[in-house]
Amino acid sequence: MKKIIIHSIPILISFIGLAIFYHTMNPIILRGQDFLKFYFSLVIGFYLSVIYLKFFKERLSEITLCFMIFIFLLGVVKLFRGLSLDRPVGILFSILIAEIIVNMIFMSTEFKDKIKR
Repeated sequence: MKKIIIHSIPILISFIGLAIFYHTMNPIILRGQDFLKFYFSLVIGFYLSVIYLKFFKERLSEITLCFMIFIFLLGVVKLFRGLSLDRPVGILFSILIAEIIVNMIFMSTEFKDKIKR
């Protein structure tokens, strides 16, 4: 339960900021830099919560994996939408590649911890 709350805080903050600054709850309809600001704050906040859990030696759980997949799929949907509308999506593509690399690092360290136990 504690992990759900810790991971939900940055997601709630990002969506509250989305509602306050852009007057919408649907991040897919945002354009260009507005979506990138939202998505970047979402990704950074989430990974800070993961680092927080790792700092206090908590194991990453299935909940963490579900949140990672949710955030990644949000970026992929927006990437496909941008590609279908023939928009430049280079920065979003770079963020998604970086997200894949960071996910692999976190998951590999988690597997190493499981093997040691």
